Amino acid sequence: MPVRRPDPLPLARFAATADLSDAIEAWQQQLKSERRASAHTLAAYGRDLAVFLDFTRDHHGEMPSLALLGRLRPADFRAYLAARAAQDLAKSSQARALSVLRGFFRFLDRRGLVTNPALTVLRGPRLGQSVPKPLSEGDAEAAIDAADTVQTVTAPPWIAARDTAVVTLLYGCGLRLSEALDLTRRQAPTAGMTTLRVTGKGGKTRIVPLLPVVASAVDDYLAHCPHPIGPDDPLFVGTRGGPLNPRLVQRLMEQLRIRLGLPDSATPHALRHSFATHLLAGGADLRAIQELLGHASLSTTQRYTAIDAAKLMEVYDRAHPRARG
Repeated sequence: MPVRRPDPLPLARFAATADLSDAIEAWQQQLKSERRASAHTLAAYGRDLAVFLDFTRDHHGEMPSLALLGRLRPADFRAYLAARAAQDLAKSSQARALSVLRGFFRFLDRRGLVTNPALTVLRGPRLGQSVPKPLSEGDAEAAIDAADTVQTVTAPPWIAARDTAVVTLLYGCGLRLSEALDLTRRQAPTAGMTTLRVTGKGGKTRIVPLLPVVASAVDDYLAHCPHPIGPDDPLFVGTRGGPLNPRLVQRLMEQLRIRLGLPDSATPHALRHSFATHLLAGGADLRAIQELLGHASLSTTQRYTAIDAAKLMEVYDRAHPRARG
């Protein structure tokens, strides 16, 4: 029986004239084909643009068009950002909303459709540099060891094997949850393999070393899984054989937090943070970690040095004689 693929993400509805609607469609097509944006990114950008167009329609009392976008002033954009801020959106969401607008207006300008410099004078919200919250080595190992004990007694044993394989893969290879769930049966990290090819953000491919313990966990899951999985079907499946819902993995980590007394920050993504942090603590080169994580910029990877420095200061405060004075 073929594995059912998840339904496509709902598309945003745009209140706009025909000329603007055509421009939006061309912009989205460019994001998809040239920028290789994921379906989730396209959906998020579409929602942000739809909210802006709805605001513009209400603010000016007319249907948004290319001509109207060309007449917008800095005050109009500030009013829109103020309205978004009044909705108690996180600063990161406000910053993304402004980034989407800037990208869309740049597209319009390059296509010779609209030139409006009003956005260039706006400043986005200041974003604090977030520091990743990894698990300790002991907590990460405990999460993997306990992953097969979370399911109810009525759950089939293969579900426990699957959960262990997913958690082991996230920590052992430093994958994003979406990257792990996007793997097909053909790409499965199994015994005899030494590396794993991963497709990350923007369709970029990277190679990560494969630990035997990861391959063993995946092999165990595949040996017990009762559902036929074709070469191009998702590697990880749910109870009925369809693609594994990421929410189930998030719920697994929630249950592990309760059972093991882990912090609220113990999420599937925290296992990826743990992978990077533990490598750095073990002496791995920052550039190597950047490659393993698939970060486009080294500055993103450098966030992990803040954790390492904080840990060093904690050890210093406990051990140095003058710090105890």
